[in-house]
Amino acid sequence: MVADEHGGGAPRGGEARREQGQGSRGPGSGHAARGGAGRAGGAGRSAGAGRAPEAGRGASYGSRDGDRASRPVARTPRLPEPRIEEGVTGKELDRGVWTQLRTLTKENAEGVAQHLVMAALLMEDDIDAAKAHAETAVRRAGRVPAAREALGLVAYRMGDWAKALSEFRTVRRLSGSSHLLPLMVDAERGLGRHEKALDLAQSPEAATLARDERVELAIVVSGIRRDLGQLDAAASGLRIAELTPKPVRPWTARLAYAYAEAVLALGEVGEARRWFAVAVDTDADLETDASERLDELDGISQTDLLGDDPDGEAAEDDGRRAPEATVEGRS
Repeated sequence: MVADEHGGGAPRGGEARREQGQGSRGPGSGHAARGGAGRAGGAGRSAGAGRAPEAGRGASYGSRDGDRASRPVARTPRLPEPRIEEGVTGKELDRGVWTQLRTLTKENAEGVAQHLVMAALLMEDDIDAAKAHAETAVRRAGRVPAAREALGLVAYRMGDWAKALSEFRTVRRLSGSSHLLPLMVDAERGLGRHEKALDLAQSPEAATLARDERVELAIVVSGIRRDLGQLDAAASGLRIAELTPKPVRPWTARLAYAYAEAVLALGEVGEARRWFAVAVDTDADLETDASERLDELDGISQTDLLGDDPDGEAAEDDGRRAPEATVEGRS
């Protein structure tokens, strides 16, 4: 959602979600919204609009022809909105999201944009605050796909799989895009509906996914296969062209991590160690805990590294030294 980031700092999907809570793409994908603006501030239709006056009731409306334009329109009071941090303008959003916001008034579009930026910025560190901003964006622009996607991603982070799935379906309906399919499959997995998740992963929409989205889907499906005890299928499903250390792609670390997990479940410790090392070397953004997993396989603990004795007291300088963390193949 926010420019110059992988989808606005949103979570990545797939097997790493079980360890890290990572998702696929950020709010907004450049797909223009269909339909009009959301009802900013909760403004509704005037009472009785579009209905013919009933017989004998014309006088009660102040005119014989049932003129209701002069009656005040009831409005739902606007709920308090979360604070926008200083310096956040909404211009941080990428062009695709702004294309969606053109359905709104200029003032509303700018406000919604600010809340979408705040939701992305707070997703990692303050999920409740991110939820408040995403909910505000949806109240003000319920038919803008980016707003619904932001709320879905927050729900996904919080483990509210039903809510996430509902919002992602709404995004697909509004935008016509299936780019959130990997997260939808993972949400079905989170709800314990593994067979339904696999059916969704094999739907015709899967063939329309971009390359990075297909990789994310493969990672999710591998995790489902492991959940079902289908360990060979979990590993073989990740032996795809993208499973290579070079060149480094946005998915390289996560795919290597997922494959390491899959072969480790098969008892192939050496192969698992190799791919955890690849994940370490390519995970510049620290999206996975591959380094810790590699240390576990090498029998290295934090206590060893600190040189503490079993009672928690640091080893004295009496010739004893803490073991050095020397791991082959790691820089």
